[in-house]
Amino acid sequence: MVGLIEDNTDYKRIIFSGHAIRQMFNRGLKKDDVLTVIRQGEVIIDYSDDKPYPSCLILGFVRNIPIHIVFAVDKQQQTGIVITAYIPDTKIWADDFKTRRSRK
Repeated sequence: MVGLIEDNTDYKRIIFSGHAIRQMFNRGLKKDDVLTVIRQGEVIIDYSDDKPYPSCLILGFVRNIPIHIVFAVDKQQQTGIVITAYIPDTKIWADDFKTRRSRK
């Protein structure tokens, strides 16, 4: 999955789900913020068995703000899909924003 994000060879366009657009608006995230994370971020969780398309969780920083993007790829249509975008909650994510805190 990392190769898909790093070199853009397996998709020709990126679309945003309605859910992603609503979440971005509610959280003050811009389209360019999300695209920056997709291009420059780090895949921290691979969901290769997701249906209907394999996806991953990407962490990136824009203006020193951590952002998580759930991103899927429809290889047949050569389309990247932003499923959601959010600022990780420090109650759920450790200080590195890569690791979930354990539930007690």
